[in-house]
Amino acid sequence: MAIIAFIGNKGGVGKTTLAINIATMLNQTSPTSLLDADPQGSTLHWADMIDSESMPAIFDATGGVAKAVKKHRDQTEHLLIDCPPQLHSEQTQAALKLCDIAVIPVLPSPLDIWATVAVSEAIEAARKKNPDLKALLVINQLEPRTKLSRLVLDAISELDTPVASTTLNRRVVYRSSILEGKSVSQMGRPGEIAANEINQLIAEVLDT
Repeated sequence: MAIIAFIGNKGGVGKTTLAINIATMLNQTSPTSLLDADPQGSTLHWADMIDSESMPAIFDATGGVAKAVKKHRDQTEHLLIDCPPQLHSEQTQAALKLCDIAVIPVLPSPLDIWATVAVSEAIEAARKKNPDLKALLVINQLEPRTKLSRLVLDAISELDTPVASTTLNRRVVYRSSILEGKSVSQMGRPGEIAANEINQLIAEVLDT
């Protein structure tokens, strides 16, 4: 079983959207649970909109990540944790001690790269208690034709944390699917390209 935590050092990077889509697509082939450890409760709000039994099981973990992991880990093949956008939060620190893989979404902007430096440092600190912890940066909402994105890609490659080969482009369907209580894979043809991106990323995450 893999425990995958989605962490970040600032909001608005698409962390929850990524966690939802990966959890939903993993659940298509293996039992998958998603723990909402973010006090904002965005994943739980999305769960209230779900009208399909094929969706992953979603549980509240804001009151104790370790307790929630212990409770649900034996009932699932993949256990995902959506953490708050603060590195020093109790929930994020607990997740880093328990997870196998930390997935770190980062936007192609200088501010996000600077915030990610602190994430890399937190990963290294967490390895003192969780030495097998792996990490993967995921470039999200990329606009590949812009000069800024190209410059940021070069800058991110200089960081110590591995960067996923799969990048997620800026696509309206990522936001619209959440509003409909779905994942991109359930949006039909408009979501096909995005679903392919997520599938490619899942392969990388599980192979990290």
